Amino acid sequence: MPAGPAGHKPPSGVRGALRAGIDVDLAGVRWLGGAMVGLGVGLQLLPHNPGLPCPLRTLTGVPCPLCGMTTAVKGAVVGHLHQSLAANPFGIVAVVLALALLARPRWQTVRVPAMVLVAGVLASWGWELRRFGFL
Repeated sequence: MPAGPAGHKPPSGVRGALRAGIDVDLAGVRWLGGAMVGLGVGLQLLPHNPGLPCPLRTLTGVPCPLCGMTTAVKGAVVGHLHQSLAANPFGIVAVVLALALLARPRWQTVRVPAMVLVAGVLASWGWELRRFGFL
């Protein structure tokens, strides 16, 4: 293993993985973000305004970290921020990031610290577990 600055070895294992960064190609993320925003607007126009069922919650009763995202995105794109926050606060984050990516097509890649992703997933899951009465 190559030595880091001042002869130190980079950390390995879980600690090293959490300190690592993940390079994200934004081309696919940009398309997904655009589709998410488009569906958030389009679902508002359907008469019965459907949501997407969570497979984990349907099978086990336990919500996943992404539970509430359809409701949160639908609320965020039409300005119902209270509804969006109540369903999943990360819906607003997702919409803001998607709009930023659509507004900045020159952005090609981004390096995201793994710790940020792990913390975001855990925070979202904690929110949903609390929302559904598991915590």
